[in-house]
Amino acid sequence: MHSIYRFRDPSLAVLAFTHRSAGQPNNERLEFLGDALLGALVGEMLFSAHPKANEGELSRLRAQLVSGNALAALARELELGDQLQLGPGELKSGGFRRDSILADALEALIAAIYLDGGFDTCRDVVQQLFAPRVAALRRSSKDAKTRLQEWLQAAGLPLPRYELTGSHGEAHARIFDVACAIDEPVAIRSEASAGSRRAAEQDAAESVLEQLAIERGTPSG
Repeated sequence: MHSIYRFRDPSLAVLAFTHRSAGQPNNERLEFLGDALLGALVGEMLFSAHPKANEGELSRLRAQLVSGNALAALARELELGDQLQLGPGELKSGGFRRDSILADALEALIAAIYLDGGFDTCRDVVQQLFAPRVAALRRSSKDAKTRLQEWLQAAGLPLPRYELTGSHGEAHARIFDVACAIDEPVAIRSEASAGSRRAAEQDAAESVLEQLAIERGTPSG
């Protein structure tokens, strides 16, 4: 931990590692702030690293990097579990190994660094931690429908359902409304409208991918 950042106010570090099961005060408020900081700073890194990516692509990449699973994996690399302050129940059940607790602790730690050292210092730490991960990401050239189908197939799940829900507008400028739905791993339904049915299906599939990224980590393509 000290190789990343040395606190001027050690009490902030203690607070960052204090789970709510250990009582008050705990790291829940820091976790809230850290989540916002990570979203902004990782987003900034992706914005610079992928100048041709659109909003949807950037959102998916960010969701992949700051998902609970990804943050927990990074927390394990940093051995944050050894520094957690947990209540007796969480200690007994192995809370120091739980993804959600580790991810929350990392978010809280980022906030504590921000409060202790300022925004520029916090940015430097986040860039140090996430630069290798940002560099490892590769934007997929496959379209959204293909990526969604391949991810579901790889997981052994049913394929998505596409439904034309309506169309409107003049004959020469028709707009098609399409829904894309999956039942597993979570029930998600998204609707989109475009000037062709195929384009609407792609947009709806893109939205499902984004929601999957939030729920379970970004599907790889």
